[in-house]
Amino acid sequence: MYTINFKFEQKGLEPVTIDNVEAGQSILEIALDNNIELHHNCGMVCACSTCHIYLEKGEDLVAELSDKEEDFIDRARNPRLSSRLGCQCVLEDGGSGTLEVTVPDQSLIHGE
Repeated sequence: MYTINFKFEQKGLEPVTIDNVEAGQSILEIALDNNIELHHNCGMVCACSTCHIYLEKGEDLVAELSDKEEDFIDRARNPRLSSRLGCQCVLEDGGSGTLEVTVPDQSLIHGE
């Protein structure tokens, strides 16, 4: 089982910790299932950059970064070395651990 600590760049949003998360789900799915707003314009098929997150800890607990995902991260607002797409960060089967995710300020996104 996994634990995910969500932090938010947007002012006024408090951190959220989700415990006992099962493998096989993406960070985007987990966020949406727990009422955490994370944009996803393409419907979770790695065709946009709106579910852009910063994976601060736990990169070894999710699927590796693909070339396609990397191309879309380059189009995201303020990409960093820790940038990932929430739809592509699927928790590995058979693993456990803690992930730390920072959600960029989505109030700055217009028309992506």
